[in-house]
Amino acid sequence: MKFNIIYEDENLLVIDKPAGINSDDFQKRVHRLDKDTSGILLIAKSGKALEFFQKQFKERRVKKKYLALIVGNLKNKEGVIETLIGRSTGDRKKQKVYLAHEPGSQGKRKAITKYKVLQRFKDYDLIEVELKTGRKHQIRTHFAHLGHPIAGDKMYGFKNQPAPKELKRHFLHSHRLKINLPNGREKEFKSELPNDLKKILKNLKL
Repeated sequence: MKFNIIYEDENLLVIDKPAGINSDDFQKRVHRLDKDTSGILLIAKSGKALEFFQKQFKERRVKKKYLALIVGNLKNKEGVIETLIGRSTGDRKKQKVYLAHEPGSQGKRKAITKYKVLQRFKDYDLIEVELKTGRKHQIRTHFAHLGHPIAGDKMYGFKNQPAPKELKRHFLHSHRLKINLPNGREKEFKSELPNDLKKILKNLKL
């Protein structure tokens, strides 16, 4: 498999993961990206490096930003979504938002997502999302909960929801990540939107 390498040193390999590839296929991957999510993926080069980078994720010291196209237009141009997230009882593959004191909310984990609208289209918003926590399917679950699922998301989307004609996957891309390296320096990685997603934006009505 050929990948665009964003950065490499003796401890870390940073690749631009294409959609359709499972991040679990990589040994010593530092974090996960859903199969159809493209963008920045960190792979450690040793067990010691893996531990070093994963500790930062656990302590929420990594800054992660995504680009997403959501269905419909958000009421607010920026905001923070804060809920509990846990596995759905109806479908074990899916995550679900739980509100505090709701039955079944015990033991569910806090999830915080910050967002801002970058561009408005007729039926969609292009947003930048910053994850403050790293729950499974967090972005997809949170925006479905708001009634604005990610465009092209078959798992969390609503029945008969509109989708751009050429879109073959969910429109979610990991485009910025900032982390500390073992030498003490902070490093930020960037990944541009891939061509399939750029093409979708170009064809959307304003």
